[in-house]
Amino acid sequence: MLLWLAKNFSTQFALLNVLNYISFRAIAATICALAISLMFGRAFIRTLSAQQKKSGGQPIRTDGPQSHFSKAGTPTMGGGLIILAISVSTLLFADLTNRYTWTCLAVLWGFGLIGWLDDYRKLVLKDPKGLASRWKYLLQSIFGLAAAVFLYVTRDAASATELYIPFFKDIVIPLGAFFIVIAYFWIVGFSNAVNLTDGLDGLAILPAVMVAVGLGIFAYVSGDVGHAKYLLLHHIPGAGELAIIAGAVAGAGLGFLWFNTYPAMIFMGDVGALALGALLGVMAIIARQELILVLMGGIFVIETLSVIIQVGSYKTRGKRVFKMAPIHHHFELKGWPEPRVIVRFWIISVVLVLLSLATLKVR
Repeated sequence: MLLWLAKNFSTQFALLNVLNYISFRAIAATICALAISLMFGRAFIRTLSAQQKKSGGQPIRTDGPQSHFSKAGTPTMGGGLIILAISVSTLLFADLTNRYTWTCLAVLWGFGLIGWLDDYRKLVLKDPKGLASRWKYLLQSIFGLAAAVFLYVTRDAASATELYIPFFKDIVIPLGAFFIVIAYFWIVGFSNAVNLTDGLDGLAILPAVMVAVGLGIFAYVSGDVGHAKYLLLHHIPGAGELAIIAGAVAGAGLGFLWFNTYPAMIFMGDVGALALGALLGVMAIIARQELILVLMGGIFVIETLSVIIQVGSYKTRGKRVFKMAPIHHHFELKGWPEPRVIVRFWIISVVLVLLSLATLKVR
């Protein structure tokens, strides 16, 4: 919206020229989303607390660590605040003629809706299972496949559907129509991965912020001809706008963390976790950094693998590998205090994002 003003009125108001720079708009989107989260956070919490008072707030697993029982009654669905902050900031500062902007917003809203339906059934309808798994996966598949097909049919360069291998500058795999399959699994897969990770106060949101910023840097570089050539990346026209979305995620996430840090005043809920995970997946697809997302989002991958291993082992051998899955609960049951688990997982996430960014030069 503001970019349109800059393009049409910058001759009359020279100050508007700064909006033509992606870097400025990314910073502005970060500050705007942070301000929205902080300004409306407490009112959001009060509203959710009043609405969820009868239902008792976030359901607590009875088979989980006993320290979690004290969290009963904490309001959830705080992801709605994150989606609001990201949406407003993106609509204000991103290029609204860019198809990648609308693809990311559509994925954010679509998967947020799925999460809202799941949370609504748990809290309002008092269905402990929430949205049935088959319906949840069906809706995720519809939105994920729609985004994948849209990106494929609107591709404007061969680089938009090629798979790049980290650390190697000359290995490029043309995907063709198989791009749709990869995109689908990354969007749906990371949506569920972030949701599985969101089990401790602040555990999922900070890694999501760091990964979004990392992907925003890759997208910014790929979207600029000069930077892409210098760093031996393939140029992806229009991908630079993802830096604004990454900034919005960073601001919204940090603002939410203000209230979600241990001990949490509010939980993200599926409405936030599913939406953020899907958004990270589609950002990686657009930036052509699917494999980098696996490294960057290693915490999400490890959490997901721990569940797969646990379920597989129990079904095939009748034995559990971990005390409890996802793996963050395993460490809690080993005696680690919750803040220790959270901070150590954050540290690992920082290291993984830095390693991923190093691949910009190591190739």
